[in-house]
Amino acid sequence: MGPTRFHLCRGLLLLLLLPTECFGAEGRLAHKLFRDLFANYTSALRPVADTDQTLNVTLEVTLSQIIDMDERNQVLTLYLWIRQEWTDAYLQWDPDAYGGLDAIRIPSSLVWRPDIVLYNKADAQPPASASTNVVVRHDGAVRWDAPAITRSSCRVDVSAFPFDAQRCGLTFGSWTHGGHQLDVRPRGAAASLADFVENVEWRVLGFPARRRVLTYGCCSEPYPDVTFTLLLRRRAAAYVCNLLLPCVLISLLAPLAFHLPADSGEKVSLGVTVLLALTVFQLLLAESMPPAESVPLIGKYYMATMTMVTFSTALTILIMNLHYCGPSARPVPAWARSLLLGHLAKGLCVRERGEPCGQSRPPEPSPSPQPPAGPPAGPCHDPRCLCHQEALLHHVASIASTFHSHRAAQRRHEDWKRLARVMDRFFLGIFFSMALVMSLLVLVQAL
Repeated sequence: MGPTRFHLCRGLLLLLLLPTECFGAEGRLAHKLFRDLFANYTSALRPVADTDQTLNVTLEVTLSQIIDMDERNQVLTLYLWIRQEWTDAYLQWDPDAYGGLDAIRIPSSLVWRPDIVLYNKADAQPPASASTNVVVRHDGAVRWDAPAITRSSCRVDVSAFPFDAQRCGLTFGSWTHGGHQLDVRPRGAAASLADFVENVEWRVLGFPARRRVLTYGCCSEPYPDVTFTLLLRRRAAAYVCNLLLPCVLISLLAPLAFHLPADSGEKVSLGVTVLLALTVFQLLLAESMPPAESVPLIGKYYMATMTMVTFSTALTILIMNLHYCGPSARPVPAWARSLLLGHLAKGLCVRERGEPCGQSRPPEPSPSPQPPAGPPAGPCHDPRCLCHQEALLHHVASIASTFHSHRAAQRRHEDWKRLARVMDRFFLGIFFSMALVMSLLVLVQAL
């Protein structure tokens, strides 16, 4: 057991000492490499062997989070991971001369870095370089990964709010180097979304990249840039539940004012209550909507609904005037009696109690007053005969005439009330269909 324990202890000691010695040698080689590389190196000049040579920079962007979309100020705030890769002609070495060391990580402030900035930056603060390291390989390839919080300008179109989609571009390019000195190209056809944190309000549809070469009026040489276009679509579920659905339900209540009996006294009150409720929701909507030149879709829906409720309330008042036409009113015109009380009442199934649907009440002919029977021919010698009661006959004729006039006035009053019921039924169908169609047109945008 003694020799076995001795060999075991010696093996553990060698395992503990071997990495320390190797790491110490690697650290000495890294220091020697660093001193050799930066003995005559300057980060102020473009690292190319020939000044006429174009330096190629590859740009890669990874979207991590959408911090804020300020529609009012049209500013998009993003958290990005930006990777830039280029080749430095003065940072090359032979790995065999340095113990197989093929890459080192050094502060980015020690090497030359491309002056690639965000062109459409919407921040007043000067651009700050992230204090991250760069990875330098033995062939001169430099990779610089840096996180950045960008605030870029974005033209926000809210004409389809809350079912709108936005396109926000982020344009990166060199600020001082032209296309003959520095050429920037994207890595891949789009930015990476692998590490994206989902946003509660916006859904990301894509982040394509596009390279452009533009010539500005200040300079004769072309300037290449890379534009990453962020495609966004708003998540409208919260707006549908909190703003749109209550308006739809309230707008469907407004036509029911035509179905209320006129004697209830609540027809106009229902219309005014619905109009006040829509006004309150309109104020809440105005606070949540960003200002824009065009009226958003939900704003148009609120305006159309309020206009419809206003017209329905006004028509309700006019129909109530028809309902309360007194006995002294004129008879219903012949065209209205034929068209409205005849055909329209039959089509809308407006009938009296006990009257079958589809049959209108036939107009009752106005009774013609019958002249009282004259006295019998020849003289009458009976003193109890009615021919001798002229005053009584006159009173009976007067009572009959008054009764017939009262019945005619009652029939006119009933005709106006029935006409009001026909108009109520007609406008109930019209306005309910309008409210239903407008609501479906808006709600179908959410599908």
